[in-house]
Amino acid sequence: EVQLQASGGGLVQAGESLRLSCAASGSRFTDSAIGWFRQAPGQEREWVSCIRNSDGRTWYSDSAKGRFTISSDNPENINYLRMDSLEPEDTAIYYCALDGPYTSCGPWKRPGFEPDHWGQGTQVTVSS
Repeated sequence: EVQLQASGGGLVQAGESLRLSCAASGSRFTDSAIGWFRQAPGQEREWVSCIRNSDGRTWYSDSAKGRFTISSDNPENINYLRMDSLEPEDTAIYYCALDGPYTSCGPWKRPGFEPDHWGQGTQVTVSS
């Protein structure tokens, strides 16, 4: 059974940074795509970023590009989302997700895409 455990959320001020972690178990981590979605109160879920663990290629939403960095430690089965220059608009519950094995990140940006596995959310709150 695949399990994803997200952590690292918190309350920060605008301009500060956070690093989210997602520990995976029971998966073929290196062969999978893993990434993050977020959902703010009253808004639809939004895809943020994804990494194809087999070769480290990354994808970012427009809102994340240039400020967020996704990476994976394949031997440790842990994924990270480093978020810099945080803005109040980044306030949301962040969910890690994993799809695969043998998938890529291209589908993740499509509306309604559902990865195979989800972790629980971690709250990120950015004050102005």
